[in-house]
Formats: sequence, C-alpha cells, structure tokens
Amino acid sequence: MAKHTILCVDDEIDNVDALERLFRKKYSVLKATSGKEALQVLDQNPGPIALIITDQRMPEMTGVEFLEKTLSSHPETVRILLTGYTDLESVIMAVNKGQIFRYLTKPWDPVDLSNTVEHAIERFALGQELKQKNAELAKALEELKSLDVAKSNFMILINHELKTPLTSILSFSSLLAESNLNEEDKLMVNRITKSAERLKSLVEDVLLIVRAETNQLKIDMQSTAFERFDEGLSKELLDLLSKKHQKIVSKLEPIHVKADVRLIKQVVMRLIHNAAKFGDDGSDIHVESLRNGSQLRFVVHNKGPHLPSSVVDKITKPFYIDEDVMHHSTGMGLGLTICQSILKSHHSTLQFKNTDQGVMVFFELPVG
Repeated sequence: MAKHTILCVDDEIDNVDALERLFRKKYSVLKATSGKEALQVLDQNPGPIALIITDQRMPEMTGVEFLEKTLSSHPETVRILLTGYTDLESVIMAVNKGQIFRYLTKPWDPVDLSNTVEHAIERFALGQELKQKNAELAKALEELKSLDVAKSNFMILINHELKTPLTSILSFSSLLAESNLNEEDKLMVNRITKSAERLKSLVEDVLLIVRAETNQLKIDMQSTAFERFDEGLSKELLDLLSKKHQKIVSKLEPIHVKADVRLIKQVVMRLIHNAAKFGDDGSDIHVESLRNGSQLRFVVHNKGPHLPSSVVDKITKPFYIDEDVMHHSTGMGLGLTICQSILKSHHSTLQFKNTDQGVMVFFELPVG
C-alpha cells in the first residue's frame, strides 16, 4: 500500500528536518523552507498531497497566506498550522482563510503532533473514499438513467424502503434475543429474526440482479481451474441434502477458464440447491465439467421430474412462481434468474435439457 504524502513547511531548516524524522517511517515527506518554495514543490509533485504542515511566521509569505494559495490547486488536502504565537487574530485567519484542520503551538508535543497528523490522514483518506464513492454513484446514476422508470423506482424502493427498516428489525431482534426472555418470547423473537433474514436475503438477491442488469456488477476475471464445488456449503443446503438423503458427486476437469471465481461458485451452488430441492429423494447430484472446443461446459444433473418446455423459458425470469393452489407457492424464486444474470456478465447463458435420468442444467466458459 502506497504511503500518503505530507508537505512540511518552515523557514527554520532544523524544524523541517525534525518533522521529516518524525514522520518519514509512515509517510512520504516533502520539505520546503518558505511558502514560495512550497508552492513550487506542489507544482513538481502532481500526485495527491494528503497533508500540509506549515509554520505561520515566515518571511515574504505567512503560513495562512500560503495555505490560502493552495486551496484552489489542492482543495482536498488537510492543513495543520504551527506557530510560536497564540494571538487570536492568527487563529481566526487560519480557520477562515486557510481552512486548517488543527492549530498547534510551538514547541510541539511529538505525541500530540503525531496523533493529530494521524487523525488528519484518516480524514483525508475518508474524503478520498467518499469522492470515489460519489464518482461511482454518479456513474451508476448515468447508467440508471438509461433504464425505464419502473426499474429506477424499483431500485429506490428496494434500497431504501426495505433495507433500512430491515436493518432496524434485525438490530432490535438481536438485542431482544440477548435479554432475559421466557421460552415463548424466545420462540417469537427467533421467528422474527429468521423471517427478517429471509427477507434480507431476498432484497440482496434482487439488488444483485439489478446490478447485473445495469452493468454495475463488479467482475474480477481470473484464469482458474474449478476442481471442487462441494466445499463451504450453506447449512440450509446441507440440511436439505441430509433430509432427502442426497449426496454430491463431482467429476471436474482441471482445466483453466476465465471467470470470476466467487460469482461462478455462487451459480453452481444455486444450481446444486435447485437440484436438491426438486430432485428425487436418494438421488445423487452430479457436478461435472467437460471440454467442448474452446469452451469448458459445467453440468449439474440428477434424477427428477422433467421440466415442461413452457416452463423452461420462464424460470430464468425474475419473480417466476409456479402456482399450485392446493400446495401453495412452489416457485423457483430468484435463484435461476441470478444465475442467468451472472452468466450474462460472463457472456454465457444457462441451458436446460430433459434426459432419461432427469433434468440437466449447464453453462459454458471460455478456456484460458
């Protein structure tokens, strides 16, 4: 990680050297012995300057005058003023004109100065992070403008109207769970928490789809070989496999493909979950890969009921539910929609095939 850069300005070279010795281990230190020289140093170093520490009483140009000149060229830089004088007028000028972060008197306390500099650097780093986030939000906003009004409104609804109260529900239910409750109350709090967690998962799934559809999904392409998918299974999936007496049988070729490891693992995990949920009891879930020219095909299949052709073209669309009035809703939910959205970002697609053994689901990734 690159060091933050600070500029130390004082007309007494001994003071500048002392500041350099104090901070050079943690930061990149630039030095100047006058305001004019300091401005030249800033011109010669176009990179971001996290902090300026300057003396107030200097010939030709005071510290406040120098700091005022840096406001236009380095508006995000944090400023600290050092002086041997504590007159109120200098303090007011430093705050109003120089926009300083702190005002310290000489001789400085090394510990106090170090702590002040550390806080100043933290403030600069937070400012840079906020600037980056604002830039990302501005970019996202421009992308969202290209969408229809319904998608934009839906994004706002999910992000604000659902996520914010969900956070409160989970926070307060967690506090309640730690309090002295009777067994009946504990049961109710547990149900509230589980329902809120389920709703939170749904919200996050929807947001993932929206990010993918609006090209906001961050993709970290790497050359990697997937040799196992049966590690790190969720408790929900493990419980389902145990309940239905199913097991995962892997047969994966050690061939490198170009993909985002985290996202592709999420796709396969969701396909395995669907296979477990809709497959026959006691059926093995086969996870395989085989080369198909310049592509590597990933396949998940097990024994189970066939998918009607009328259903295949619907289940990858958001919010599809196969309504069964007698047995309540038994929908595919958002799982396959998320898979399709992730694969779309990899220039791939989810495909289905009914076989004598059940349903085969597969996708392909480029070898490399």
